[in-house]
Amino acid sequence: MPQVDDPAAPRIAVVGATGAVGGTLLELIEDRALPYRRLHLVASARSAGRTIRVDGRDQRVTALDRFAFGAVDAALFCAGEQVSREWVPVAVAQGALAIDSTSAFRMTPGTPLVVPQLNAAELGRRPAGGVIAVPGAAAVPVVRVLRDVERRWGIRRIVVSTYQGASGAGHGGIEELQDGSRTVLQDPQATVPSAQFSPPLAFNVLPGIGDVLEDGSTLQEREVADEVRKVLGLPGIEVTATCVRVPMVSGHGAAVWVQCRSAVDRAELVALLRALPEVVVHDPGGPTPAALGDPDQLHVGRIRVSATAPEGFWLWLATDNLRVGGALDAVRIVEELLARGTL
Repeated sequence: MPQVDDPAAPRIAVVGATGAVGGTLLELIEDRALPYRRLHLVASARSAGRTIRVDGRDQRVTALDRFAFGAVDAALFCAGEQVSREWVPVAVAQGALAIDSTSAFRMTPGTPLVVPQLNAAELGRRPAGGVIAVPGAAAVPVVRVLRDVERRWGIRRIVVSTYQGASGAGHGGIEELQDGSRTVLQDPQATVPSAQFSPPLAFNVLPGIGDVLEDGSTLQEREVADEVRKVLGLPGIEVTATCVRVPMVSGHGAAVWVQCRSAVDRAELVALLRALPEVVVHDPGGPTPAALGDPDQLHVGRIRVSATAPEGFWLWLATDNLRVGGALDAVRIVEELLARGTL
């Protein structure tokens, strides 16, 4: 649905409209016919003045430091953690509801961390702090497949190993991987760009994402564990993660080991996964991030229950990280708010 002349339709700003997630968000607003009265595209000063075509109209990008958030009902932030930390409070103070896709406020007490397929009830009222957080693309697939597992068998422990493409670092990460790959193909001994990824990502695998903490884990690994606990409502559950950057442009994969409280029947597990909304089960087989089919679905395969300890099983998850756990979740939150009359 294009822009509508309806006072009940929301006025929306997309902050980070020229970025990788922002561009996907605009595509989804158009593809899903999200109704809006006005749509404002906001980005850094260096992107101001650019035009982006949305719903058949050329929309001009406004500089963030010149934008008045009092002109919108909802501001969708996808411009990075530092931008959100600085500007989400400004947006909220000016009366906008902030829907934040970064890590800035996910663990803030009182801020709902929403996966619409699981806890949309959190959207039944406007949060007191004015912020709704979207979990990270590494955590969303895990919680979506394990909520019903926990209800059926109980969960003692979750071990997650993620394999994340360059798009998790935005357009800059994508461009550096592409430039580095061309450089290595032309001259394997050449110096490869490493501003976004160090060591360089081209033809490489980097066994860590984010700053290294005192215990040897990385910040993103801690974030994945914390977000899984918060969304599942299991603050005491043991969750550990290893986040790995791999040399593909976009897409995330994850190997997940789950130890339950009682023995798991594989056929029942497969049936449970097949019944989940917007989940595609590949059995037998294992989906790859580069060939997902429907990028708006969560793809599950490699389903293996341990023969020696049937309380444990493995899953392989594959997603388009710019959509699942990114732009699509933000748009779905807006849709839910509109359906509930809370926006």
